[in-house]
Amino acid sequence: MNRVVLQAQVVERGQVRYTPAGLPALDLGLRHESEVTEAGHPRKVSVEMRAVGIGAVAEQISKLAVGDTAGFAGFLGSSRNRKGVLLHITEFDKTVVPSVPTL
Repeated sequence: MNRVVLQAQVVERGQVRYTPAGLPALDLGLRHESEVTEAGHPRKVSVEMRAVGIGAVAEQISKLAVGDTAGFAGFLGSSRNRKGVLLHITEFDKTVVPSVPTL
């Protein structure tokens, strides 16, 4: 199974472009920061990743601005140049409010 669910902040936002098939596409840079428990110990996690929304979801995420936080879901694939991983956004939830984990 290839499914990712992530709460993240938009740190970069491209312009809406169109695929050769005529579908809208939007490239984003996302940053996730949290604290998780690993092997019984707290661990801070910070990751930035490239993401893309295609089709109807691109039109929805085009309303997000740099600095907005939302929940994103989708799958991982290769970036266009095959260097690195790209999150293909298939769903998002703008109502996500950042939460601070307690230990």
